Amino acid sequence: MPKSRAFTLVELLVVIAVIGVLVSLTLPAISATREAARRNSCTNNLRQIGIAIQSYHQAKEYFPVGCVERRPWNDSSGTKRQIAWSAFLLPHLDEQNLHEQIDFSKAFDAEENKRAAAIILPVYVCPTSTRGPTLVKGRGPIDYGGIYGERITSPNSPAKGMMLIDTRLDVDDCSDGISNTLIVAEDSAWPDGQWINGLNIFDQAFAVNDAPAFENDIRSFHPGGAVGVFVDSHVRFIPESIDSAVLAAICTRAGGEAKTQF
Repeated sequence: MPKSRAFTLVELLVVIAVIGVLVSLTLPAISATREAARRNSCTNNLRQIGIAIQSYHQAKEYFPVGCVERRPWNDSSGTKRQIAWSAFLLPHLDEQNLHEQIDFSKAFDAEENKRAAAIILPVYVCPTSTRGPTLVKGRGPIDYGGIYGERITSPNSPAKGMMLIDTRLDVDDCSDGISNTLIVAEDSAWPDGQWINGLNIFDQAFAVNDAPAFENDIRSFHPGGAVGVFVDSHVRFIPESIDSAVLAAICTRAGGEAKTQF
């Protein structure tokens, strides 16, 4: 009976090398598939937010205010409420019970709102975000910000976006067209995002994914760009390569820019 032949050291090394090559080829594909799934989930979050904004407008005949009573920087007196659009939107995201737990006559960080503010809402969390579903200063996170305007082409004064401070806007205020105007976009790299805190509005100042850490801007952890939702509730991936003039244009509601594609 013939003897069974064992692997030689050279053959074993060849097998290990082949396995290593196969793994190196497979892992990027697995990683890309997972990121595609995460980006799809993020897109669905923004689609829900866009539909909720439309539902809010239908019920109120105006869009949610970006921030009510915003405080000056470093003001912790609590005299201003600084409540965000994302808190007012809750009933239109099937979160009526949570909405009723918030005392909107008090500040976002008032003791009366502490328990409600600590709720983590999956619709406000991008799965690609490195922060993930963790509390920020004891409050639920948000990876999405309202568009207050842009300062790429000129100062944002008066504010040019759809999410303003203490000012209600409706469809008629969006003369650039609701399909051409961004209202909410990813801001997941900003460390201080909280869904109840009205600091989650911003005027775009840098290229997508290019703002410094301290800035509130369109940023994500998706490769190549970030996701945003327009006033008409359609969702687009905004690439890092978008022309700066086009980026500025989609952040304004009444800039009079020609319709642009990207």
